[in-house]
Amino acid sequence: MNVKRYPINGIIIVAVDTEIRLKNLVKTYEGGAHGSEINAVRDISLSIPSNTIFGIIGKSGAGKSTLVRLISLLEKPDSGEVFYDGNRVDDLSPSDLIARRRRIGMIFQNFNLFSSRTAGQNVAYPLEICGTPKAEIASRVTEMLSIVDLADRRNAPISTLSGGQKQRIAIARALAAKPDILFCDEATSALDPQTTESILNLIRKIQNQMNLTVVMITHQMEVVRDACSFVAVVDKGSVVEEGRVNDIFLHPKSDVTKDFLLNLTPTKEAGADGGIVRWSERGGKYVLRFTNTLTDEPVLSRMAQKFNVEFNIRAGGIQKLSESRVGTLITDIAGDADEVAKAIAYLKSEGVSVEGE
Repeated sequence: MNVKRYPINGIIIVAVDTEIRLKNLVKTYEGGAHGSEINAVRDISLSIPSNTIFGIIGKSGAGKSTLVRLISLLEKPDSGEVFYDGNRVDDLSPSDLIARRRRIGMIFQNFNLFSSRTAGQNVAYPLEICGTPKAEIASRVTEMLSIVDLADRRNAPISTLSGGQKQRIAIARALAAKPDILFCDEATSALDPQTTESILNLIRKIQNQMNLTVVMITHQMEVVRDACSFVAVVDKGSVVEEGRVNDIFLHPKSDVTKDFLLNLTPTKEAGADGGIVRWSERGGKYVLRFTNTLTDEPVLSRMAQKFNVEFNIRAGGIQKLSESRVGTLITDIAGDADEVAKAIAYLKSEGVSVEGE
């Protein structure tokens, strides 16, 4: 465990780096068809590095919400183990479990704020139930509201806040007890795109300056693209793909991941044509993916000059990730089979990922 101090908005914040490791997690529930069991989590093993933003993405019913409840110690697995920094935590005694949960922050899709409390009182709540002295609570609330840029809304009723402001208060509350892990469960799903961008920027800033381990659960690949360094793709209770976001975008393996990538909305930086924009009703035979400087290179034109082939681009766009750029083109490449094979080999030699052979 690595304890560090970080300045944010002129305030010194104490933070702890925590690595999470899951080993063969299994969770089933009753209530399936004809009295059968629902296999919500199927033998999942996963390592979540410390000091990073890790995304867990899946479609509705994939098992991601159950998985995060196991990781965050809200439920026990039927079998398997959960480790924080090498220490097993899924089998803690009741008193130790309560103590460990107090060092976990969580934010949710619907904010889960108390409407009867002001913004500042909501931030104070986790400190109050821990028995923190009043003077320390007041100081800590001031710190947290400053970090989320809402120092002037301390006494505001929750009903007067916008959706983005409510989520900022929820983030401040989640950080109030000085957690070493922050779980974000569909934290931006109820927000408009502009507000989503501001909340993701805030989470990135906090993670970077506090070196928190942040786990983001989402069904939106845009969130993974814009905020995460690593991602695990969950489908039918299993992890079907995991790795660095840049690698997953460039070399997706599972059909679920490919489907997510082909339905991304444009990035703001790339402009109106930055997403996967289709201008043909037909799909292309090949999906080409390329990264960073290759997005500015006329690779296909060079291919056509070198080989006796023709190409037709049916869709395409560039995605700006948190660490790089990845371009996608959906194309047809026509010509003699040998020439097409040579053209594909050339694209690969230039660093282009090719699917559809």
